[in-house]
Amino acid sequence: MLGRPRTVEEYVDLVDQALFEIQDLRAAAEYDMDSLGAATEFLDELERDVQRLREAMSDGSYRFGDEDLPFVKVVERQDDRILPFRLLLLKINETHRKGLEVDGD
Repeated sequence: MLGRPRTVEEYVDLVDQALFEIQDLRAAAEYDMDSLGAATEFLDELERDVQRLREAMSDGSYRFGDEDLPFVKVVERQDDRILPFRLLLLKINETHRKGLEVDGD
């Protein structure tokens, strides 16, 4: 569907990119509360969940699985206008569920 990463390094890079995007959205929301203020309602939870994923990757406790990552509940309730990197988060979740992309997959 979204083209999953082929290596662990690419997968970790996606998670790092998501953390950067979360921080960037937080800064934008604080600057422009009128149009992005709604993002502040879910950013703490989203950042916590993605940070936990990243920590699990770092300490070796992360495992791929056939269930959604915790942040998916937050992502599914938002649209692209308020969460512009929504597809990135869904791609991370798809990789979690299906594993890395391999040829013929």
